[in-house]
Amino acid sequence: MPTSRRRHSVTETDEIARALDAAALVWPQHAADRAVLLRRLIELGAARAGEVAADRSGARAAAVRDTAGIVRSVYPRAGAGGTGDWAR
Repeated sequence: MPTSRRRHSVTETDEIARALDAAALVWPQHAADRAVLLRRLIELGAARAGEVAADRSGARAAAVRDTAGIVRSVYPRAGAGGTGDWAR
């Protein structure tokens, strides 16, 4: 089918075959169409990857909040800007 979108080739390795077989159990209505199962797995994986990215971002933000101000004596304050010679 003609398209302006990028296409990708995927070889059905043993690991991918197992993933598609498992997907066929989850979506039995698509068991005969491995391309549909592959798209479903990609969509599910993308959703999970988004969750992992959000979790990591939240963990980094929490680490910054938890450690903010812990080493106040390391950087000298200078003027209203609060930076010393180390910032130049």
